[in-house]
Amino acid sequence: MQQVQTLKGFRDFLPKEKNIRNYVTKKIKETFEIFGFEPIETPTLEYASLLMGKYGDEADKLIYSFEDQGGRKIALRYDQTVPTSRVLSQYQNELPKFFRRYQIQNVFRADKPQKGRFREFTQCDCDIFESDSTVVDAELLAVYYFVYQNLGLKSIKLFINDRTTLMNTISPFANDEVNVFSIIQSIDKLDKLSEKQVVDELIGKGLYEKDARDVLREITSATMSASLKETVERAVELGVDQDALVFTPTLARGLDYYTGIIFEGKVPEYSGGSVGGGGRYDRLIGELCGRDIKANGFAIGFDRTVEAVVELGLVPQTATVSSQVLVTVFDENLIKNSLNAAKTLRANNIRTEVYPEVDQIGKQFKLANQKNIPYVVVIGDAEVSENKVQLKNMASGEQELLTLEEVVKKIKQI
Repeated sequence: MQQVQTLKGFRDFLPKEKNIRNYVTKKIKETFEIFGFEPIETPTLEYASLLMGKYGDEADKLIYSFEDQGGRKIALRYDQTVPTSRVLSQYQNELPKFFRRYQIQNVFRADKPQKGRFREFTQCDCDIFESDSTVVDAELLAVYYFVYQNLGLKSIKLFINDRTTLMNTISPFANDEVNVFSIIQSIDKLDKLSEKQVVDELIGKGLYEKDARDVLREITSATMSASLKETVERAVELGVDQDALVFTPTLARGLDYYTGIIFEGKVPEYSGGSVGGGGRYDRLIGELCGRDIKANGFAIGFDRTVEAVVELGLVPQTATVSSQVLVTVFDENLIKNSLNAAKTLRANNIRTEVYPEVDQIGKQFKLANQKNIPYVVVIGDAEVSENKVQLKNMASGEQELLTLEEVVKKIKQI
């Protein structure tokens, strides 16, 4: 018999977990749309040539690429930034200036699975195009910050840096064996490795020991650029808590395409690490469409954000269940009454499930408990004669004889 299981690094989501993910998605979308962002989607597969060479040598190794049956070299979406750059190029005459886009889709990376890291996972992106204003930079910091406020993760910290300052500081130390981007990729590990380990890695790549130590000293003593200071001021004016913005001169964000502000979000109480980040990438789109298009954006680490919300107990109980009410079926003669009751509840946007067959009432209550359905409607002969139903609260065991209109009103108040 064939072994039945998911591939390593890939997952199934059963109803309870999927309901939680839907809740988090809803909160994120609410925030994106309050800030005026519009949704797009792009295909799961792109030509490999579009993706390769855009993220750096180390990241390129994580792209799932292969030949299809027609001999075309294609690849699974690695992130949503490069495919969106294609959209900007392909539809440049149809999209408005200062286009504000959000995108929530799965991406794929041939990475080593670990806590909070999978080979297929969901990203939530926001971007603003065609402006290099610090207002745009501040808007992106603000929408990211308020996503986490909306989820109840109010301790969110945004670690920020200026990629231009970083590049200017590092460039004098690069040599024929170790280029600037390779140094950046090592420095970006300072939140996980000690300074000695990073120095050893740089030496292993081909940097002189003195240069490896000096580059770390220069980076750690760097100060905020004028542009970054202005961005922080404007983000605070948009409502971001000043203390949530933490200047971090060693922050590098390993991808090669960043050109200005970069940032990374972390929830201090969450054990799984960074919950995403982003920055300015003004030259990437120009490589695809032949004209420079300024761009700034971020990717929320959706799976880690879900983990954080669950770990910190911020998911309301109502978000974990699909149905609010189970309508019981008392006997064959009353099926019509049960179906009419379900119709009324659903017409009032109350998520309602009908028990599909005549069964012992105890078994119907047991199903409601198994599925964490908070209320059960019971319709027997006595209730029909009074044109009412019994509404049972499954948590307290309390039962009330109510009209359907009263049931609707009661549940909508919860």
